[in-house]
Amino acid sequence: METIKIDSRLFEGYSIVLPKSTLLLIRGQHGVLGCGYFRVETADRTGDALAVVTGVKSCDEMLTAEVRQVSAAAAELGVRPGMSGREALLRMG
Repeated sequence: METIKIDSRLFEGYSIVLPKSTLLLIRGQHGVLGCGYFRVETADRTGDALAVVTGVKSCDEMLTAEVRQVSAAAAELGVRPGMSGREALLRMG
């Protein structure tokens, strides 16, 4: 786990190395920013706030990547496709 600071707010970043790729997740107080391994459909079933970015290889890259998909709960927090991962986290923080 690594601590990620954005505008004086703290988030938890997780990176799990798999045999052929890396699983990435950054957790805020009210939701998470995940890599393409995560499914919005699952988050919608559980009611979790999730924003998904793709094509990233590190938590740092997730912050500048474009959000591709959002769960309904994330949308309620103001997270929208097209915003940066950083912007999404601040809304879910």
